[in-house]
Amino acid sequence: MFKKILIANRGEIAVRIVRAAREMDIKTVVVYSEADRNMPAVRMADRAIFIGESPLNESYLNYQRILSAALASGCEAVHPGYGLFAENVEFAEACIALGLKFIGPSPDVIRKMGDKTVARELMKKGGVQVVPGTDKAVEGKDLRRLSKDIGFPIIMKAAAGGGGKGMRIVHNEKDLIQTYSLAEEEARKGFGDSRIFLEKYISNVKHIEVQIVSDKYGNHVHLFERDCSLQRRHQKVVEESPSLIFNENKRFELTKQALRVAKLAFYDSVGTIEFLYDPEKKEFYFIEMNTRIQVEHPVSEVITGIDLVKEQISIAAGNSLSFTQEEIKKAGHAIECRVNAEDPEKSFCPSPGRINKYWEPGGPGVRVDSGICSGLYVSPFYDSLLLKIITNGKNREEALKKMKGALSECIIDGISTNICFLSKLLDNKEVLSGNYNTQTIANMINGERNGA
Repeated sequence: MFKKILIANRGEIAVRIVRAAREMDIKTVVVYSEADRNMPAVRMADRAIFIGESPLNESYLNYQRILSAALASGCEAVHPGYGLFAENVEFAEACIALGLKFIGPSPDVIRKMGDKTVARELMKKGGVQVVPGTDKAVEGKDLRRLSKDIGFPIIMKAAAGGGGKGMRIVHNEKDLIQTYSLAEEEARKGFGDSRIFLEKYISNVKHIEVQIVSDKYGNHVHLFERDCSLQRRHQKVVEESPSLIFNENKRFELTKQALRVAKLAFYDSVGTIEFLYDPEKKEFYFIEMNTRIQVEHPVSEVITGIDLVKEQISIAAGNSLSFTQEEIKKAGHAIECRVNAEDPEKSFCPSPGRINKYWEPGGPGVRVDSGICSGLYVSPFYDSLLLKIITNGKNREEALKKMKGALSECIIDGISTNICFLSKLLDNKEVLSGNYNTQTIANMINGERNGA
């Protein structure tokens, strides 16, 4: 096992990794920017190293400084968390070239699954159903023909994208060229790769993902599914597990497909297989694989009792899985809400500023993964996620009640947050019934604007 690791991330995920490593008797080094001097992870880690000014390019996206910090502090491995360098092939290869273990899958897997067109082609050849669309990036001259072949509405996606970013929906041919230009530019800025591919846009679907864990010896297991359909602009807001829409036969079919994806990819870490589920056709469609720990991983941990971050570190150190599929049991129900520094009354505009007072909710069945504290300045340079509240109960009704109570207890004074919005969302009729989909939040917001 590693003796010391560097955490190349910030906020709540940095805190989460510090805690997991501490339980494994592994010393931790965190890097921090000027804006994050008072970040909780800086105080919690065994050592903290300053890597630059607040802008991302001068700190958390400067991999030379991060890797220099890892070598100077005697680390054996680097944990990238999620976002930033978590799915960056060049960063993973640079770690390995310097004799550092990258806590994640191999660079070959990241490269293969990070290119959505390559992943689609691999899945199709392996018998996994994908959303109808193009298997290669499209050029402007072929746009009209391919769009007609697929049939409107279509969704344009960045070939190098992921995490709900780099997507644009087109409903008719009139908007095709302009949207394509915007999508290309967005992909280039966001991912350094302007390639775009097309898929059929399927509305009123469920976004379902399966948590998988694989080691370097060909062992693959799943930790059941998460329903991540409650999204705003393709960004997840609330997640829960298990999904209410599956019986055990359908769940077996889904998880079998997910394990097939992991085997086709020769996967060797913690990861997530994402699907769209059409309730009318009762069909699953593979959309992508996330080759990292997910923001919403706690709901899978809660229902199975398995620490995914500890397992991820152990696998990277060369160990085989510490459990078999037969040993994984799901118990009860779990829900996660993402609390962000944003103002729902101002179109969810980011809300930087100083936190004057912070009070965490608690009680049986309430978990808080937080990266903030009283007095912390929330910087405009970074993602708006402040913390995650996770509740669990013997059933969904109990988990929901605990979540509503936890949201009412949570105090973050000094900046705007989406806590009130989350409370409203959990009272939505579709959400209460479990009969929600990827359009539920948009419909709810539009209904409020129209006075419905």
